[in-house]
This record gives sequence, structure tokens and C-alpha cells, in this order.
Amino acid sequence: MTDVLRRGRASLAFSFFAQGVAFALLVTRIPAIQDRYGVSDALLPAFLAAVPILAGVGSVSTEKLVKRIPPSRLLRWAQPVVLLALLGVGAGGSTVELGVALAAFGLAVGVLDASMNMLGVSLQRAYGRSIMLSFHAVFSLGGIVGASLAWAGAHWDLALFVSYLPVVVVLLPAALVGSRWYVDGGAEPVEDKAGGEGGALAFKLLLPLCLVMTFAYIGDSTVSNWSAKYLQDVLGSSEQMATVPYNVYMVTTLIGRGLGDFGVRRFGAVVVVRAGAVVAALGFAVVASAPGAWVGMLGFTLLGLGLCVLVPQTFAAAGRLFPGASDAAVARLNVFNYVGFLIGSPLVGALGDAWSYRGAMLVPMVLVLVTLVYARSFDAQPDRYGGGHERPRTADVGRGSNGL
Repeated sequence: MTDVLRRGRASLAFSFFAQGVAFALLVTRIPAIQDRYGVSDALLPAFLAAVPILAGVGSVSTEKLVKRIPPSRLLRWAQPVVLLALLGVGAGGSTVELGVALAAFGLAVGVLDASMNMLGVSLQRAYGRSIMLSFHAVFSLGGIVGASLAWAGAHWDLALFVSYLPVVVVLLPAALVGSRWYVDGGAEPVEDKAGGEGGALAFKLLLPLCLVMTFAYIGDSTVSNWSAKYLQDVLGSSEQMATVPYNVYMVTTLIGRGLGDFGVRRFGAVVVVRAGAVVAALGFAVVASAPGAWVGMLGFTLLGLGLCVLVPQTFAAAGRLFPGASDAAVARLNVFNYVGFLIGSPLVGALGDAWSYRGAMLVPMVLVLVTLVYARSFDAQPDRYGGGHERPRTADVGRGSNGL
């Protein structure tokens, strides 16, 4: 069984890596995609917003599909669709073809993200210790690799198809081979009593995690979309230096997630989440008050170290809260990934234009600090029933006595 789990962990880690590469190759070449298809500045936001919206649809669909199809099988076929859709983005010749490719990418990404995290949660439960952060660390590594490949493609003025093709040729067969060793969870699904007492209790328990997920991705999208503009326009850096903060953010995210599982094992998830929220808020405060570019860089470094732990631990907490229905919990929670992504960038942009970009950075800072209010939801054995009520026995929780 140990060998089965180890192979399952390695194959799932590769899926996280491949997804990190694919996503970075798409988002970092948006200017080239816009030029290739002649998409106007007015129309571009609609194309970009369609991807997370459809990803949310894919995640909701995954919750329904896993009642009949194991998450491993969904992941096995979603990942090739994502990679082929990426290739389609580079191969198309009209805006209609671009729209079809992005739609396929978005829907498949929703299924992919949900199923990957479902398998990660079930593997962590089988391991009996925190390993969830390691999967997201590999995703960050894939993002760094993908961004580096995108830089090389832009530097050598390669066509999008030429830039994407070698990556797909390598990753697609490797992902299919690795999918043979995915390990599904063993918990049986529990019926969701929508509208009943169980459904109300489930919503109450999951809502704090949904809010934390949203706030974390508002912070993440703020860095990915506004760090370069902020450094150049507000802090007066050079155009070349303005490209550095996001790379620094990705590297510190990788480091933080690489070490985060050890922190969870040593101090517990609540402490790690609280520390991450405080460090992230401090990072936004430093960015907002920075007198110059180098201090701003320090702020973005702190943001990487703080925000990196929130999302993986939110998925892990959902798995602990609903051990008998973790797949459904993860699928619903994953939708708020895209909600935060959709809200974050427009929110900061609107506040920056109407007020100031320094002031706009204080909004995600406050939202991240709200995580402290919900930190108890990350407890390994949360009080599901409120004060004065008996907590379920460990054996009952293992059998999934309370469904989502």
C-alpha cells in the first residue's frame, strides 16, 4: 500500500506541475495572443473573463460527475483537453477559433483543478499527515517553468504554435502515462440533504472556507495583474525591473509551499494559516507604503510567503470537515478560486483609477486579515456542532457520518 500511495503522490504531483506550466504559458502570452488574433482592448476582458467563468462551470459539473465517475478518471481526460486547448489557442486563425479554444480550456481547467485537489485531499487523508502544500508547491514550480518558456518564446519571437507545441508533445503523453497510478479516496459519498438541517449545517461550515479562498485569490490576482504596473507607475521603477516582482512572488510561493507542510505538522494548520494571513497583510502594507521600488519588492516577497499557504490549507480543511463527502466539498470550494480571480483585478483597477493604487492595495490587505476570524475552521478537529455539543468520535468521522 505504501508503494501505491507513493506512486499516486508522484503522479498527482506531475499533474499539478503540468497544469502550472500550461496555465503560465497561457496567461504570460496574453499580449501575443491579442496581437495574433487582432483582439481589441475593449474585447480582451470578455475573452479573459470567460476562462474563469467557464472554469467555475466545470468545477460545479465535477461535483455532479464524481457521483458516477471517479476523480482519477476525470483528471485523466481533463488534463489532455487542457493541453490540446492550449495548443488550439496557438493554432487558430480567427477570433471564433480563439473563443472555442479558450472555452475548452476554461471548462477543462475547472474539472482539472477540482479533480486534482480531490485526489490531493484523499491522499493526504491516506498519508495521515500534511502533504497538500507540496502539490501546490509543484504547481508553483510549473508556473515558473512555464513563465520561463514563455519568456524564451517571446525573446526569440516564436509563433505561439511553435512555442506551445514542444511543451504539449512532452507533457501530454507523460500525463497520460502517469495517470495510471492515480489513487482515488476510499470514502463513500454521503447524500446532501439540501434545504434540511444537514444542508444548512454544511453551508455554515463551508462558507468561511469559501470566503478565505476568495480573499486569497483576490490577493493573488492583485499581484499577478498589478505588480508590474504598480512598480513602474507608482514606485518609479524601470520597465525591466517592473517584470521582477511577479517572478519573485512565484519563487517565494514555491519556497513557502515547499516548507509549509513541515510547519503544519509541527504547529498545526490554524497557526500556519494565521501566520500566512499576517505575513500577507504585512506584505500589502509594505507595498502600499513603499517609498521606492526596492521596498516594494520586499512587500511582494512577503506576499508570496504569506498567501502561498492559504489555498492548499483551505482545500485540506474542507476535506477534514467533510471526510465522507470531501469530493463535493472540494468541487464547491474550488468555484471560489475563480470568484476571487474575477473580482481581484477589476476591484484593484477600479479603486486605483478612482482613488489611488496605494490605497487600492489596502483593500486586499484588509480582506486577507479577515482570514484570522475564520482560522478555527482549519482546525484538525473543528467543533462542527457549536459550543456545548459533543464532537463526533474519530471512528465516526472516518466513516463520513456527516455529509456535505
